[in-house]
Amino acid sequence: MVVSSQMFASGFQINEHGARGMAMAGAYTALALDGSALYYNPAGLSQLNGTQFMLGTTLISPSATFRGVSPDIDEYIMETAVFTPINFYITHQLSEKWVIGLGVNNQYGLGTTWDEDWIGRYLAIDTEVQTFYFTGGASYKLSDEFSLGVTASYVYGNVTIMKKNSLSPFEGDATIDLSGNGGAFAYSVGLLYKPSKSFSVGLDFRSGSEFTFAGDAEVTSPSQFTGLIPHGSIEAPLSLPYNATVGVAFLPNDDLTISADFQYVGWSSYDKMEVTFTEYNGEDGNPYVSTSIRDYTNSWIARLGAEYSFSESFDLRGGILYDSSPVKDEWVEPSLPDANRWGFNIGFGYKFTPNLVLDLAYMYLRFNERTIENSNVDYTSGAAGFNGVYNSSAHLLGINLSYYLN
Repeated sequence: MVVSSQMFASGFQINEHGARGMAMAGAYTALALDGSALYYNPAGLSQLNGTQFMLGTTLISPSATFRGVSPDIDEYIMETAVFTPINFYITHQLSEKWVIGLGVNNQYGLGTTWDEDWIGRYLAIDTEVQTFYFTGGASYKLSDEFSLGVTASYVYGNVTIMKKNSLSPFEGDATIDLSGNGGAFAYSVGLLYKPSKSFSVGLDFRSGSEFTFAGDAEVTSPSQFTGLIPHGSIEAPLSLPYNATVGVAFLPNDDLTISADFQYVGWSSYDKMEVTFTEYNGEDGNPYVSTSIRDYTNSWIARLGAEYSFSESFDLRGGILYDSSPVKDEWVEPSLPDANRWGFNIGFGYKFTPNLVLDLAYMYLRFNERTIENSNVDYTSGAAGFNGVYNSSAHLLGINLSYYLN
């Protein structure tokens, strides 16, 4: 197939949108104590006073190797890269019951780059995805125990994919460059229940998004093949998954907070990747359509975090998470070498003044080694079975500055 690039999976979902929550492994749904509540649980906005500003980024450096195609054991190394998803939040307390907020973050993104002549060049060379969520939200305090929150987001996304296409039985390859962008809408609903000072429960539901990407496919090939490979304007629908999260937080004393989250991700909405070449007709005279099976399954993430306050100025944080992959063995491919993974987190918060706070977080993400023996992926013309062994990891560094006007 001309287009067979796996664009999204758990590895492209970014859950780090505030360094405090990130340092606690994202177990933040029952806390949501800063502007990142717009992402983690909008009901948490009800806990914020005055006007608050929060700005930050997460530096993400992934790495991966592939050994194969079986029975060969040649090793190929993905090129290094650093991605910098941003987060920015403004919140304002309108009254004792109402708090509103605005935010921008990148909830899906990242990418992979392999050598242009490697064994998997017909599957992926360069793949990159970027989304911007422009979000407005509000929280209402029903009582001292209950708060509700909602958000609405406009989502802008862009995708670039480059790979090669075999010209077999002739010599040489064509290079295919696809790019597109599109917009969608999303919403979230949150609940925060605090029956006591030492215990809280949070619920958050974030909707999926329905995109129709539009763009172009450019083909570079020897002149005698010009026009024979599908090219020109393209369209591709895409459904991003919903997320449902439940969290609890326990404060055994004034200095220690322990939290846990369980996040369920509805990846089964991504069953295929279908690209229509609107200006290139197939043999039936209709626009050529390329369809690639994805067949994702729903996945889940379990999180455990803790925070200890050493003083009014310094908090130490840590956590651990386990993230299950939605990609079946038979459909794993190098545009996203996804696997179940563990995340190990640590960080701190420091108050320069009561109004200015710095939060830092570090995560080491270790993917389980994944051996593929039953691949259905076509990696050369007419040859299926991109079997081999994937090893992946990532380093993440989060930083945020917050300023409070009371």
